[in-house]
Amino acid sequence: MTYGSAPPRLSVPRALAALGHDARLSIFRLLVRAGDDGMIVGEIGQRLDLPASTLAHHLSTLVQAGLVTRERRGRETVNRADYKALRQVLDYVTEECCAGVASADTRESRIAE
Repeated sequence: MTYGSAPPRLSVPRALAALGHDARLSIFRLLVRAGDDGMIVGEIGQRLDLPASTLAHHLSTLVQAGLVTRERRGRETVNRADYKALRQVLDYVTEECCAGVASADTRESRIAE
């Protein structure tokens, strides 16, 4: 069961801001690599050598940004990357920020001509 009410609506600026911090980016990268199994807080802290209070703060920011979900499993909390949210952020950057930008292959072929 995922706790909390409905997941936060994804805000791309908030998600990008959350990932703009080295520790949060490291946490998110670790969770993405963990896959659907996710990771418990203690394991994340050990792998990244982060104090519990610091880790809790950063995980909370990632959850509020809509990038991480939490699920209670007995006495443990499993954290998972939200792949749908990640896809939305990547799609936004690709479609909105890169619109009209020629690909590297296109630019190289123009230069060669």
